[in-house]
Amino acid sequence: MEETGPRGIDRNLTTYADKGFSRYLRRAFLASAGYDSEDLERPVIGITNTASDYNTCHREVPQLIESIRRGVLESGGLPMVFPTISLGEILLSPTSMLYRNLMAMETEEMVRAQPMDAVVMVGGCDKTTPAQMMAAASLDVPSIVAVAGSMLTGDWRGERLGACTDCRRYWGKHRAGELDEHEIVAVRERLCPTAGTCMVMGTASTMACLAEVLGLMVPGSASPPATTGARLRVGVETGRRAVALVGQGRTARQILTRPAFENALRALAALSGSTNAVVHLLALAGRAGVQLTLDDFDRIARQIPLLVDCKPAGSGYMEDFDRAGGVPALLKVMESQLDLNTVGVTGQRLADLLADAEAPGAWQTTIRPLHEPLAPAASLVVLKGSLAPDGAVLKRAAASPHLHKHRGRAVVFEGPEDVAGRIDDPTLGIEPDDVLVLRGVGPVAMGMPEAGSMPLPKYLAERGVKDMVRISDGRMSGTAYGAVVLHVAPESAVGGPLALVRDGDEIELDAEAGRLDLLVAESELESRRAEWEKPTVPGRGWRRLYAERVQQADRGVDLDFLTETGV
Repeated sequence: MEETGPRGIDRNLTTYADKGFSRYLRRAFLASAGYDSEDLERPVIGITNTASDYNTCHREVPQLIESIRRGVLESGGLPMVFPTISLGEILLSPTSMLYRNLMAMETEEMVRAQPMDAVVMVGGCDKTTPAQMMAAASLDVPSIVAVAGSMLTGDWRGERLGACTDCRRYWGKHRAGELDEHEIVAVRERLCPTAGTCMVMGTASTMACLAEVLGLMVPGSASPPATTGARLRVGVETGRRAVALVGQGRTARQILTRPAFENALRALAALSGSTNAVVHLLALAGRAGVQLTLDDFDRIARQIPLLVDCKPAGSGYMEDFDRAGGVPALLKVMESQLDLNTVGVTGQRLADLLADAEAPGAWQTTIRPLHEPLAPAASLVVLKGSLAPDGAVLKRAAASPHLHKHRGRAVVFEGPEDVAGRIDDPTLGIEPDDVLVLRGVGPVAMGMPEAGSMPLPKYLAERGVKDMVRISDGRMSGTAYGAVVLHVAPESAVGGPLALVRDGDEIELDAEAGRLDLLVAESELESRRAEWEKPTVPGRGWRRLYAERVQQADRGVDLDFLTETGV
């Protein structure tokens, strides 16, 4: 628990059994950094620095931090920048998800240990923003979130391109023989033209939007692209707001109420956002002491239609969403569906914020009105049944309609390496109606990598097959698409039904009914269960702690002892 008496540089004193000496030493060493007594009377605003050469999404973070510093100084605060873990999605093995909880722990402890009256958490890439919000929910220090912003779009042969939905689409064309080696390299050089996060409604964009809806960011700050002046202006406003939070004392825990989460679930449905938002919001709710379940996601998703035209469920990009007015404009459209009494970092009720917000203009088509949605409700569905007793998720808006109700023969793979080694083997005899099953990629087994969107067999891609039902206990990128069932719980590594599936078993998916069933007699499953052997846990370090204490997907994949209840 943070100290409630001393403020500023005198918070959280280093222990020497002499508080006067601790204060004296702090001032002596801070003098070496050029701070005088007047500086040290100001409220201290910590600013996390997640810039890293291993995180290309955050290349503009140093410039963003300078704008935040300017806002803090303008408002009479003392900005103090400090480094934290940075999770770059593409350059981490086996998956950044394995380190989300570690980043949340490290960020929480660094804020707790160092003197600051409020903190600005600067993130952006997929797992950084969720980790920072989880840390904020566990702290008694006022916190505000800022994100790096998305990339601008590229182009190739007259077509707009964006990471990483178009990465996957063109790679699929290459596997199908539609693009040669020269062409796929040319596309590669055009997919990521600027700094920033993926410019589709993937995990980074989704979590930025949801952080704004939850009230942890200044209004309008989720959507400006990374390289624009608007992103820097947002930084200045964030710095100013951080200083104001010191006087108000409003913490993330006070902001993260049940109504705030329900508003976020409504926005998630309207965005057809990343399936990864499900595990992140569940984990965040667990930190905030809010009871949230998969049933809440399913109930709300069936009430709210798809309103935002962004890939992968639509055709546009984040810069289009930003031009249309971003999150404030979307919430203006959804006003009748929202709880308007929530209060975020601005200190204003959502009703008052929306009173000043502009509705989307008639000139744009990115944000649709409720009566003319892009697609009907239930863009995200929760599945339960004999194969997923505790639940699984399917992004129905990004799946081929003819596969929403499907029955097929299972073809089972034991982990990503097995997929890579066998998926293109024609002797497997995989047909388009088969169901590809991948296990051993859940939280305990592997940290839950984005392996769920398995590639289609090359020989089927060459025949023009674009989608198949795929099922796993892992995740998929928020930029991906297809009839991909994810987050199957319990996972195979803890003995869930997925561990018992064998080649040739019949599996039935019914997205409308919310069912996922393994059509095998219970007596046969009991026989298989008796033969099953539990995988070994890693021997040491973070991997061991993670495997021993991580929760299942239906509870958010947090470490059990970090939740509000500690179980």
